[in-house]
Amino acid sequence: MSQHLPQTPAPKIEDARVAILAAEWNGHINEQMVAQAQEYFDANGVEYATYHVPGAVELTFGASQLIEASEFDAVIVFGTVIRGGTPHFDYVCMSVTQGITALNADCDIPVIFGVLTVDREQDALDRVSKGRECAEAAVKMIAFKRSI
Repeated sequence: MSQHLPQTPAPKIEDARVAILAAEWNGHINEQMVAQAQEYFDANGVEYATYHVPGAVELTFGASQLIEASEFDAVIVFGTVIRGGTPHFDYVCMSVTQGITALNADCDIPVIFGVLTVDREQDALDRVSKGRECAEAAVKMIAFKRSI
C-alpha cells in the first residue's frame, strides 16, 4: 500500500516569471487549463506569458526555445492527446513525455508537464483542473530551485 504525503500549499514567491505553452490541437481543452493557470498566477502575483505551438509533439521544441530565452523561472506545457484507432497516440505520448523529461534533466529551469493522455475527450474535460495544479507545481519548483 502506498502512502502519500499531505499536499503542502505553494509558497509565496516574488519576482517570478512563468511561460505557459499550449498546443493548438485540442485547443478547446488546453485553453481551459491555460485559463486555470493564468487565474492562479493572477491571484498569486506571478507574472506569466502565454505561447502556442501546433501540437503536443511541438511542445518540446517550444519549451526548449523558451528555456533558451532565459526570461523565465519555469515553463508549463499544456496539451491533450486522445487515443484513436491507430498507434499514433502511443508515438505522440512517448515523444512529448521523453522530450519534456529530457529538458527537465538537461536544463536549469523546471518544465511542468500538463499534458493529458486520455482515452476519450470527456476524460480530458474532466481533468482541466490540471491547469491550476501545474501552476502550483511551477511555483513550488521555483521555490525549490531558489532554496538550493
